[in-house]
Amino acid sequence: METKNVTKTYVDDIDRSIYDVKDKVDASFTTKRGLTSGIVNTISLEKNDPSWMREFRQNSLKIYNRKDLPKWGPSLDGLNMEDIVTYVRPNTKMQLKWDEVPSDIKNTFERLGIPQAERNSLAGVGAQYDSEVVYHNVREEVKSLGVIYTDMESALREHEDMVKQHFMKLVTPNDHKFAALHGAVWSGGSFVYVPPGVSVEIPLQSYFRLNAPGAGQFEHTLIIVDKGATLHFIEGCSAPKYNVANLHAGCVELFVGENARLRYSTIENWSKNMFNLNTKRAVIEKGGTIEWVSGSFGSHVSYLYPMSILKGENSKMEYTGITFAGKGQNLDTGVKVIHAAKGTTSHMSSKSISKDGGGSTFRSAVKVLRDASGSKSSVSCESLMLDNRSRSDTIPVMDIRNDEVDIGHEAKIGRISDETIFYLMSRGISEIEARAMIVSGFAEPIAKELPLEYAVEMNNLIRLEMEGSIG
Repeated sequence: METKNVTKTYVDDIDRSIYDVKDKVDASFTTKRGLTSGIVNTISLEKNDPSWMREFRQNSLKIYNRKDLPKWGPSLDGLNMEDIVTYVRPNTKMQLKWDEVPSDIKNTFERLGIPQAERNSLAGVGAQYDSEVVYHNVREEVKSLGVIYTDMESALREHEDMVKQHFMKLVTPNDHKFAALHGAVWSGGSFVYVPPGVSVEIPLQSYFRLNAPGAGQFEHTLIIVDKGATLHFIEGCSAPKYNVANLHAGCVELFVGENARLRYSTIENWSKNMFNLNTKRAVIEKGGTIEWVSGSFGSHVSYLYPMSILKGENSKMEYTGITFAGKGQNLDTGVKVIHAAKGTTSHMSSKSISKDGGGSTFRSAVKVLRDASGSKSSVSCESLMLDNRSRSDTIPVMDIRNDEVDIGHEAKIGRISDETIFYLMSRGISEIEARAMIVSGFAEPIAKELPLEYAVEMNNLIRLEMEGSIG
């Protein structure tokens, strides 16, 4: 049998060239830096908000000013709201035809594979650039089912009652300082409504690109999957690297109806000057299922803990996540669940990889209420450190108020063992290849759940993380 020698070289850092291409900032309007009542009012006027939304923004700002920064997570030194531009409107209106998107913006999304993904695998796609959605389209066969998929501004105009009923009801401005910030300056995002009994067979996707340096992105995603309906929604994010801080403080609210199913997949690939302070929450009715699939890559600091409220009997939650922390990164991620009804089930599986002094923390919080008898929950988290300069922590919290439950937690933190490397090398495999094999094998059970087939950007991301880190 003929064998081929495959040589690999160590890469100091991930080749982010496809993501780090910067477009010249060509905004039609930007707010001043900082956060004041006047700036919030300007955003509201520019977006032609209804009166209740203008009032909501101002109340959120008051809450923001009262609340302190979190003291329990990674340091937020370097993030100064006085230096952040909270609203950057690109020099284009939202287009329904890809050919009509300005060429510089279009080229950016084409490099990331978004048009190709739409043509090949998606029922609908939305593309946000800085603070506004610049392109949105959904297949006619999906529209004919009664599915609504649009940007949040259009939803606020065309489906105001539905938006008002759900907007920031799961994640309220009082939850924490950055939820309040989001309530004050939110812009862009996606709105989805799937009618009862409708199954959307192929995914919808939204992609968020932050181009402007020193800016924030505050998109709001609101998804309602009605009784007996099913949906897979994919969200991707990226930004080029700058020498100034950028901020992402988006919000995701998911409403899963009785016997409905929602899979929500996210690939977050922010650059290493990004503070990623995102909030995601779902409520699940009787017999419903929420599946979270999460890949967290990039960003300087992350606070990210998707939360599920299992409100209805026999509702279910599954969380599958992978985190990669490299040099200069402190990624604090995790998952939260509240079992509020009988027979509810949750399963959480997380893997994290850290290298070059990066820090990775996984926090899990499981709360079982008194009436949630017969509930089951399991948490499994594994961490792999590629050198002796990196750090990985697991912080589980469990609040169990019912004895008739089945709860389990398992955590493993370790390094690549010299014995395993020696064994593989004794079989003719180089040290670098051996390490790459171990890392790939560690990540594979999680990585295979990510929607790689739907977007070139996601596929490249996983490959570059693995190759860039070790092989």
